[in-house]
Amino acid sequence: MSEHRRKPPQPQGGGRAAARRGQSGPSSGRRAAPRGATGSPADYGLGQGSGSEEQPTGSRADARRASQRNLDGGRRRSAEPAAGRRGAPTGPGRGRGRSAPDRKRLIDYPRADKDGWQRWTPSWKLVAGLFVGFVGSLVAVAGIGYAMVGIPDVAKTATAQNNVYYWKDGSQMVATGGETNRQNIDLSQIPEEMRWAVISQENKTFYDDSGIDPKGIARAVFNMARGGQTQGGSTITQQYVKNAMLNDQSQTLSRKFKEIFVSIKVGAEVDKDQIMAGYLNSAYYGRNAYGIQAAAHAYFDKDAIKLDPGECAFLAAMLKGATYYDPAGATSVDSVGATPAANSKRALLQMQDTLDKMVEYGHLKAEVRAKYTTLPKWQNPRSNTDLKGQVGYLVDLANGYLVTNSEKTGVTQDALQRGGFSIYTTFDRNKVAQLERSVKKVQDANIKPKQRPDTDTHVQFGGASVEPATGAIRAVYGGEDATKHFTDNADQTGAQVGSTFKPFVLAAAMTWGVRNPELGSSQAQDERTIVSPKSLFSGQNKLKIRNYDGSIWKNEKGEEWLQTNDGNVSLGEPPKYKIDLREAMRESVNSAFVQLGMDVGLDKVKESARSAGLKDSSLTNSGFPSFSIGISDPSAIRMAGAYATFAASGKQRDPYSVEKVTSEKGQIYTHQTQSTEAFTERVADNVTDVLKTVVEKGTGTNAQLPGREVAGKTGTTDGNKSAWFVGYTPQLSTAVTMFRYDDDESKKNRTFLKMFGTGGQKKIHGASFPAQIWHDYMLEALKGTPAKDFPEPQPIGEIVNAEPSPTPTPSVSETEEEEPSPSPSPSKSAVEPSPSASETCNKFFGCQNDGGTSNGNGNSNGNGNGGAGETSPSPSASETEGDNRGNANGGFFGGPGG
Repeated sequence: MSEHRRKPPQPQGGGRAAARRGQSGPSSGRRAAPRGATGSPADYGLGQGSGSEEQPTGSRADARRASQRNLDGGRRRSAEPAAGRRGAPTGPGRGRGRSAPDRKRLIDYPRADKDGWQRWTPSWKLVAGLFVGFVGSLVAVAGIGYAMVGIPDVAKTATAQNNVYYWKDGSQMVATGGETNRQNIDLSQIPEEMRWAVISQENKTFYDDSGIDPKGIARAVFNMARGGQTQGGSTITQQYVKNAMLNDQSQTLSRKFKEIFVSIKVGAEVDKDQIMAGYLNSAYYGRNAYGIQAAAHAYFDKDAIKLDPGECAFLAAMLKGATYYDPAGATSVDSVGATPAANSKRALLQMQDTLDKMVEYGHLKAEVRAKYTTLPKWQNPRSNTDLKGQVGYLVDLANGYLVTNSEKTGVTQDALQRGGFSIYTTFDRNKVAQLERSVKKVQDANIKPKQRPDTDTHVQFGGASVEPATGAIRAVYGGEDATKHFTDNADQTGAQVGSTFKPFVLAAAMTWGVRNPELGSSQAQDERTIVSPKSLFSGQNKLKIRNYDGSIWKNEKGEEWLQTNDGNVSLGEPPKYKIDLREAMRESVNSAFVQLGMDVGLDKVKESARSAGLKDSSLTNSGFPSFSIGISDPSAIRMAGAYATFAASGKQRDPYSVEKVTSEKGQIYTHQTQSTEAFTERVADNVTDVLKTVVEKGTGTNAQLPGREVAGKTGTTDGNKSAWFVGYTPQLSTAVTMFRYDDDESKKNRTFLKMFGTGGQKKIHGASFPAQIWHDYMLEALKGTPAKDFPEPQPIGEIVNAEPSPTPTPSVSETEEEEPSPSPSPSKSAVEPSPSASETCNKFFGCQNDGGTSNGNGNSNGNGNGGAGETSPSPSASETEGDNRGNANGGFFGGPGG
């Protein structure tokens, strides 16, 4: 036999049987030799057997098929062929693992070579790839966006349309708002201090940044994504771009992204000085002034180049929103917190902060900054002659109503400035004219500033008329002329309302009742006695005011409160001076209503006033007894609206000035009257019934209207600084106020002036000029309207402190204070009847007793000089709770009166 035919030696362990066992049986635990290890036929998977000449076939294919089956089942096994065997072992004794697939996937996820949670954990390669792809996409989008936007021309944006205002009857009142008060000037004509003031306050890195604020952008996008309002640009560049894009003021993500791309492009391609000039020339400073040149003339009547550092810092404050920074204030029935005083305070603080930052950042020398510690002297804001007379006040009220209620009306300040609206107001042109004539008639006949400069200068009148059935404002008198006297006297002026506040005390007593003095404070809140108008309270002058449980009221300094009446007189039969609430209202007795307020709880009195429609912002701290007699300062509009709640049998409807608004899009707003029950019909009708007696035979007889039922109340305040008459018929409620107030708004610490001697009268009462104006106006305003009676009131409450008493007789109180007694006496006033409207003013005012405060500065034995009413004033809204201006030795305090 030749050498190459010789059989190989048999391996230990037996021929073919062993081979078969190695192929199909359990593993022996030995690992097959790697391919190519020896070069023998066994290395290629050939069978081994003793003396066999059979050449095995298909062993490599079998191995491949076995390996493929394992791959298909997701359980790949080691495919290493064993030397001298047909195929790879597949028994359970072999180790299992994953090998790389034959074809690699583009994204290996889930990961093929991992088990369990690791299979679902992305690899770092995958994460890195996705991040690079995301960033690349953003870069691509940004590049496309950058290429698509252009640089806006801010000079082409100062366009606006007129807003057209209409009277109640549909006739046109005025077309205004479209005039563009703007003039571009070169940066060289803008003071450096103006540039640095804006940079210091708004964007101190202006000359170094890229033009955008990533944090501000993210905040704006986040707010819009939540459905909130977008915020303005945080940098001067963004503000410049926003001003240049006035034609598109939509608050959407697409517009915001467009603004971002434009800002980036402007920041990269436009010189910083050019951006600064464009911003200062396009920004809105209030008073319809666009740009620094127009603003300089609107506020200071000078060219921008002549502005000093203080004026520059002042105008920088206006950029934050003139509505709340213009010291002239914002005129709107609901412009809460935008009064001249509040705006002046905000403007001064902002101006000082800007100057301080200019010094801090090295843009202003400290010695120069020290010169500007007060507001600069600014001028009256009006110049449009179309807004003269009362029209300016009416337009302001309508605009203020729309912007304040922009969520309902859809009219924002920016939209109003761009114009294009037709605004249909509630104002009755005849009633507006009649109210103005009535004021001028009284003013021309009685106020003589040249003859009596010390008493008749700075006299102001204000008035408003509201329809009880709807809340529509039908007329206002805001002052002599809107182009000369900017502050609207029909809106909140700060003038206290005095005894016209007393009906809210009575309404509270009829709604919640007085507390039981025998119970603890918690039980007394629950167990109350509803009060009847026949209930009796002390009319004692210099009454020692008590808490509801009988203890003496004292302030935080331990001082007692002694309440005085007008003229320092007591009403009621000595020694207890009890008077029922109807008579107390008729004669405006302070002491009775102050004690009633304490018994009911001043928190309930405040809630009563709010329910009637007074704004909480106009109500002072209710921690003082005098709160019940009108130390608060609501507007004439709100007082007319609150009394309209009584006229409407307890249904409260907010005063409003706009019926509907249309634009090129069609009708975008229509007013819907909403009513709430402030008081029950029984309470409201009983308050009205009591107020009728004030006009029929009390302090308000000058307001009687022939053939008509009238309810109303006079009001005179501490120090005779303001006087009111508020009254109503079922169809119309009107409030008239009078005060002395220097209307030079640029003066610091302005105060109300006393009216002793004004108009030739010893003292101004609500029953005097205010009631006369009310009478003359209402007589004409209701002409042609059928007379209508008030509802008959249903009996209400219990007679608190019930006990008959003799007829009260007014007497000057110089005796010691009498302790209040639970044993009341009957009350019938023996006061001399008030003269009728036909009697002369001098005769009337000489004898009329209007319940005004006459607080004396004396000790507890009553030897004060309170006859003229010029004494320790009650705390104002701005004073701290403990500031009573008295002393522990018997200084007695008062408040506004009737």
